[in-house]
Amino acid sequence: MKPSVSLTAGELATQPDCWRRAAALAPSVAELPRPGERIAVTGCGTSWFMAQSYAALREAAGQGETDAFAASEFPVGRRYDRVLAITRSGTTSEVLRLLDELRAAGAGAGTETVAITADPGSGVLRAAGSAVVLDWADERSVVQTRFATTALALLRAGLEAHGPLPEGVRTVAEAVTDAEAALTDSVPAAVLQAEQWTFLGLGWAYGVAQEAALKMREAAGAWTESYPAMEYRHGPVAITGPGRVVWAFGPLPEGLAAEIVGVGGTLVHVGADPMADLVRAQRVAVAVAEGRGLNPDAPRNLTRSVILGGAA
Repeated sequence: MKPSVSLTAGELATQPDCWRRAAALAPSVAELPRPGERIAVTGCGTSWFMAQSYAALREAAGQGETDAFAASEFPVGRRYDRVLAITRSGTTSEVLRLLDELRAAGAGAGTETVAITADPGSGVLRAAGSAVVLDWADERSVVQTRFATTALALLRAGLEAHGPLPEGVRTVAEAVTDAEAALTDSVPAAVLQAEQWTFLGLGWAYGVAQEAALKMREAAGAWTESYPAMEYRHGPVAITGPGRVVWAFGPLPEGLAAEIVGVGGTLVHVGADPMADLVRAQRVAVAVAEGRGLNPDAPRNLTRSVILGGAA
């Protein structure tokens, strides 16, 4: 890939440093979930996918029942000890409305609401019971890269502070090392020149796969899909062939590599930490966008925050 001068490319390159800072901060953040709590994590778009990854990782670590919902689909009547809302801008309509609904429905019920945001002056600080502000990971680009992964790094480090991670899951420090490699690794021309990309993930890596597909759609207007890895055989394999990529995050189910190659697809399976491998996918999204004459910093039809119905 040629070096990119886009704002997105510059911001995504700062992720290893952001993750280090998040990992150092996590043990002192009292607002993070505690072992045994029943929690829900919510957000929209990229933030929802980070919520999915964290929820799967926390449950796999045995630290408590954890659900993830798009903010617009949150079951307000369900009882939780803590609800985390991830929102870079702090102004997303669905998140603010949900926090208002939770406050109205849960008065005196003991549910704590916590916002993880990049903007210390946004409305979410008033809507949530407490907030964790990662303003040093904020972005100027419309496309989210470092804030989302830094929020996930913070949450992962919070799990590490309370006990061992599931077998095979790297620490945040190890993910940083993998991410530094992902910033400089070469990417095969077949991946950059493909006409279609399918992203797969097992367990907590499925949320990462969802986010990788979204980045390609946002930045490059690309045809992408994402699935739990074992679901690939149940239909999606039909679209794989020459000129099409299957990119797997985390472990690859037995026999899947042979199936992908056998039908002519290009397999990408680096074996790095999934969050770090997402950095590589972000780089590809920027490169594909620029190769198509698109501006990855300002995708078509998108804004930094979705604000509906006058919400602020």
